[in-house]
Amino acid sequence: MATTVNAAGAAGAADTATTPIPRFPAGFLWGVSTSAHQIEGAAAHRTPSVWDAFTAGPGRVKDGSTAEVACDHYHRYPEDVALLRGLGVDAYRFSVSWPRVNAPGGLDFYDRLTDELCAAGIRPVPTLFHWDLPLSVQEAGGWLRRDTAERFAGYAARVADRLGDRITKWITLNEPAEHTLLGHALGTHAPGTRLLLDALPAAHHQLLAHGLAVRALRAAGVTDLGIANSHGPTWPASRDPADLAAAGFYDLLLNRLFADPVLLGRYPEGVGALMPGDEEAVAADLEIIGQPVDWYGINYYAPTRVGAPQGSETEFGGVTLPAGLPFSVREIEGHPVTDLGWPVVPGALTELLVDYRGRYGDRLPPVVITENGCSYEGLDDQERISYLDGHLRALHRASQQGVDVRGYFVWSLLDNFEWAEGYTRRFGLVHVDFETLERTPKASYHWLRGVLRAQR
Repeated sequence: MATTVNAAGAAGAADTATTPIPRFPAGFLWGVSTSAHQIEGAAAHRTPSVWDAFTAGPGRVKDGSTAEVACDHYHRYPEDVALLRGLGVDAYRFSVSWPRVNAPGGLDFYDRLTDELCAAGIRPVPTLFHWDLPLSVQEAGGWLRRDTAERFAGYAARVADRLGDRITKWITLNEPAEHTLLGHALGTHAPGTRLLLDALPAAHHQLLAHGLAVRALRAAGVTDLGIANSHGPTWPASRDPADLAAAGFYDLLLNRLFADPVLLGRYPEGVGALMPGDEEAVAADLEIIGQPVDWYGINYYAPTRVGAPQGSETEFGGVTLPAGLPFSVREIEGHPVTDLGWPVVPGALTELLVDYRGRYGDRLPPVVITENGCSYEGLDDQERISYLDGHLRALHRASQQGVDVRGYFVWSLLDNFEWAEGYTRRFGLVHVDFETLERTPKASYHWLRGVLRAQR
């Protein structure tokens, strides 16, 4: 994870759902999240993205599927907004597709969606980049080129100019860590390059894009602005120095590399020298990256147990890690796992947040959990209910320990195109039949609706 390297692990297992979820403070923001490429479909109404090119290659997506139709949210958004209204959420976190905005009339869809949400009394919370880079920008060098950050800032300004009269809360980027490491370093996500540590310029340019977009959005009058970074505790496999060193490197790569520049305005020691440009240029970029945000979004799913390299490739959460990395990911024993094999450890969320408060102090603004969820099959998804119940209790414990937590978004409203897993994994509160596109609320949807009513 981000924060502490703790060999003991997280405290406590999830409480049972026999008692009500503790009450969160008035004004706490309850929502659900989705992303454009995973649900919108309507590929003919946008320009190509890196994911269109990636999924066209053989063997890259588990079931050979694409997101050409996905959930057809582009045409069915009134039905989906009605599901949001029935659920009782305060806010809906969606993403704006840069490839769609580049198509003629592309912003018209987000106009309609925004109006529908506002009419339903649901706060729109757009994310400006959720991994679907326009293919034309990728072909010009993508995130390995600095000018992509500048292009992103122009795109952000264009979207804010169109929607800013109705939308006040904005997110710049979603999970630049995963997009860098899975997409550019390991090649298991789009754009599919296998650069290993030579992928670090993609991290720097995404962070610079965040900073330039913050400037553009501030100029447009935005006063409620954050980023959605993914974090989770890193637990060393043992107290052996080799395992501790490997866990420290993993923590730096997955957590501090993306949190420190945003919150502290600097890279962890030794990392800045790996970034594009000379020391003076990197320092100037960090001034842009480190501008204050109004809140800090954290996507949390699970902790990771890390040890010294083992000399062979390993499987981790559906991803194959090649041999030769300076760490290996180990199994976390004694906890249930989701259908993706991710360990279910709610107490690690408390650990993460309390550790971040200690690590960043007053440089950590209010926190919003921008994603938290799990993959399970079935309409009677009691495992998902248990997962969400445990994590909400863990979040409340963190708030009781002094962490300023302002909101919680479940991933996800709908079963969707789950990137390289295709349609083989289901994270939704609502089941989607991918042949008929019929929506059916699951048991977890009805459970969460009851939780939200009790919080009012």
